[in-house]
Amino acid sequence: MPLKREILSGNEAIARGAWEAGATFASGYPGTPSTEILENAVKYPELYCEWAPNEKVAFEAAAGASLGGSRSFATMKHVGLNVAADPLMTFSYIGAVGGFVAVVADDPGMHSSQNEQDTRQYARFAKIPILEPSDAQEAKDFMKFAFMISEKYNTPVILRSTTRVSHARSLVTLAEREEHPRAGFHKDPPRYVPIPAWGRKMRVKIEERLHSMRSRSEATDLNRIEEGTDELGIVTCGIAYQYVKEVFPTASILKLGWTYPFPDSLIHRFAGKVKRLLVVEELDDFVEEHIRSLGIPCDGRNLIPGIGEISPERLRQVRARLEGGEFDLATPVQESIDLPARPPVLCPGCPHRGVFTALHHFDVVVTGDIGCYSLGVLPPLDRLDTIICMGGGISMAHGLAKSGEKKNVVGMVGDSTFFHSGITGLLNVAVNQSKVVILVLDNRTTAMTGHQDHPGTGRTLKGENTVAVSIEAMSKSAGIDQVFTVNPYNLEELAKTFTAAFAASGPSVIVTRAPCPLAQKKTLGPVNVINQEKCVKCLACLRVGCPAVEATGGKPHINPTLCAGCGICRQTCRVGAISG
Repeated sequence: MPLKREILSGNEAIARGAWEAGATFASGYPGTPSTEILENAVKYPELYCEWAPNEKVAFEAAAGASLGGSRSFATMKHVGLNVAADPLMTFSYIGAVGGFVAVVADDPGMHSSQNEQDTRQYARFAKIPILEPSDAQEAKDFMKFAFMISEKYNTPVILRSTTRVSHARSLVTLAEREEHPRAGFHKDPPRYVPIPAWGRKMRVKIEERLHSMRSRSEATDLNRIEEGTDELGIVTCGIAYQYVKEVFPTASILKLGWTYPFPDSLIHRFAGKVKRLLVVEELDDFVEEHIRSLGIPCDGRNLIPGIGEISPERLRQVRARLEGGEFDLATPVQESIDLPARPPVLCPGCPHRGVFTALHHFDVVVTGDIGCYSLGVLPPLDRLDTIICMGGGISMAHGLAKSGEKKNVVGMVGDSTFFHSGITGLLNVAVNQSKVVILVLDNRTTAMTGHQDHPGTGRTLKGENTVAVSIEAMSKSAGIDQVFTVNPYNLEELAKTFTAAFAASGPSVIVTRAPCPLAQKKTLGPVNVINQEKCVKCLACLRVGCPAVEATGGKPHINPTLCAGCGICRQTCRVGAISG
């Protein structure tokens, strides 16, 4: 019977690979480009899947499952590994029992991220192996291989995807599931408890493990030489391999799928076959730096930028330079040059719009966070002053207020982010009594990454009903006495609540609660209309930043196909020209 083949995205293939490998536990936190891995893994009944409050919790939960003998994995995007770095470093010492894989999706080009970082550095930092698939087939196969080497060497493994690998689709050959019975937890404190006396011995074993894995990586098919001309040899990994094959069809290639620990003998052997060596990799010069440390001359960062994504176009420039010619990147087609810019905006009917509109009446500093509300930094809303990381809106507000800032300080966070990393910051605010206002924008979902559930929604990843944790109760338990709940579509109520919170002697929390209209998939009220005779063209309605309110030089009007009926524009009109 022929094997079944399907077209899968890289994320779908990773989920399939985990299932085929016999994994039974998965935990993660949503974040583009990794989100769809768990959303597809949950479709397999043999796999227990959950959304954790944050990546650290997901990693720790999967590590616990591994110590119980289950094959487990945790999913996150690259910045999520920063959150999970603490358990990663020590779990490397303890080591896996059941296979453990941390699936981390990097975002070269920062398509949906606040920074651009290379997860491969974490593999070297934690002294654990990292695998880099270049397409969906490899994503599935490498996931299975990751579980195998995790158990063979008792190590956590990182599988590094990127935006293009995660979201591109290709043909994948499927296989059946291989069950791996759970061994159960066996008490062994000297192995599982890294107090200094035992941890020092673990540290020695890590180096022995690296040496052993390096020998294995030399022989695996994941690292292979593809023979071509001896004029040019290219060392590459991940999605860059696909571009190299397209742009340099005759070159010899050393494809690294098991990137770290580095296969030094294989690298030496390959370099000895070619007259010129080029390293093509996205982001950091991770491989190039090591090759140079081996005393092997090579090209790399001198020709290929370390910022943003690599593309076939960029590599054609490189090829032209190597051949002594020139290649100009494509310029925009003539018709597109004069098109108006389309900056990202909050959706029609978004409840966050009312919060930013109301804040315009107050001279305050707003420390923001990661979520849809990050768009509040752009005109015409223009009411967000800082963003650093998830949960940072609360902690930065506290620090800014304690530093002596004269203006009132507002720390902004979303509902999912509040549970992710906002509670500890709020505890700091309460205990150290900074005079700040913490805004929790609760739209009842993790909206920016595709409407996933979180501890406040009352549903699990599997769609089961569960406890819905109250933001207000959590805030009061943290020690905040003044907690307000307000409808973000009511601008007058918002303004009164802000005034009361700013007048308070201590910290306060304001929860603005209204569901995301995209998640609800229904309008909020009747379509609004602007009476052109009453309109005085003050343009106040345009300043709410709703894409449904349009103007092309004359008086504004409302596009009925876009209007969600929230009524925020109606409340800003001083002459009553807008009705719904």
